Amino acid sequence: MKILFEGFSKLYMRKRYQRLQEAGFLMPADISYLSSGGLQDLELADHFIENAIGYMQIPLGVASNFRIDGVDRIIPMAVEETSIIAAASKTARWVREEGTLTTGIEGKCIIGQIQLAVVSNFEKFSKVISQEKMGLIELANRDVAHGLVARGGGVQDLTIRSVARPDGKTMGIIHVYLDPVDAMGANIMNQVCEYLRGPIQKISGETVNMCILSNLVDSRVTWAEVRLPRIDSDLGNRIAEASLFAELDPYRAATNNKGVLNGVDPILVATGNDWRAVEAGVHAYAARSGQYRSITRWTYTKELGLVGRFEAPLIAGTVGGVTKLHPTAKVSLQILGIESASELSRIMAAVGLVQNLGALKALTTVGIIEGHMRLHIRNLTLGAGALEKESPILQR
Repeated sequence: MKILFEGFSKLYMRKRYQRLQEAGFLMPADISYLSSGGLQDLELADHFIENAIGYMQIPLGVASNFRIDGVDRIIPMAVEETSIIAAASKTARWVREEGTLTTGIEGKCIIGQIQLAVVSNFEKFSKVISQEKMGLIELANRDVAHGLVARGGGVQDLTIRSVARPDGKTMGIIHVYLDPVDAMGANIMNQVCEYLRGPIQKISGETVNMCILSNLVDSRVTWAEVRLPRIDSDLGNRIAEASLFAELDPYRAATNNKGVLNGVDPILVATGNDWRAVEAGVHAYAARSGQYRSITRWTYTKELGLVGRFEAPLIAGTVGGVTKLHPTAKVSLQILGIESASELSRIMAAVGLVQNLGALKALTTVGIIEGHMRLHIRNLTLGAGALEKESPILQR
């Protein structure tokens, strides 16, 4: 894998294809598809959306040098911003050579919500739903989520919440916890919640107002951790101070988290996942304390060196929807070489954390202009009318 990584960014595209094929990430058919410009079939676009008129092409690249949980990875990223893949690859090499990058997931269920706008007697409602909980779970699994149950998932639990309304009345909310296995799970969750509407109204005598999944999935949180034990103490302290800034100040936290998502969103787009849903969940999770905060935290001590941690819900799928229909999404999943949605979530967390580290290192040393903006100069010169061969001269 080291041979694959070395000098990859300096290769012509044909050589990149060749090296990825030799390493088993791409097949000849994949190379033919990618080199011809990707998806051309407008009929497929009509299956994705209504009133389709074409495709908006976003560059697809690969980040190199990642070793996540001891496994070397090539990371497909679909993104328009110039510096993202370069920064991810450069920082991943630093972590690969000088430290470790590990990941994990706490919990496995996504959340659906069944809302009763006004509950006349919440105590009675809560009691009857609690008594009938197992029966409701069995009904949902038997009649709706049986496919997930066969794969080891399905509805796992129900909980009841009350929310005080401004008119003094009580809103009732039932949370449905479902293990979607390798699917993102939005559609099946909505089906489960809608199916339970009737039985809940029948046994409680109350009226269900709406049923919908929640994108704040604090029941399934993905984490990643970077450890750099030999980092220079001055740099380690600088990064820790920059992290503290994002923990305490929401204005900085917003930009910090955008930088983390620079590593997450391109993978979601490349694999055909709903990046908007993931972003909504991440931002809601970042504000769960009542103040918007950083989803990463970096600390430096002489004993441990620099330790960084990412923690947020990252709900993505490897089956269903565009993930299986879009040829580029299938190629991206093939490049990742993953076997489950949980692997995909952990890889995204790892890349997001590494992206954050690269940004903090640049900000606390050379600054944003030297690092991030320098890579944009080429685009600016070309946009101003310079020829490709003239661009390097103008960048000096």
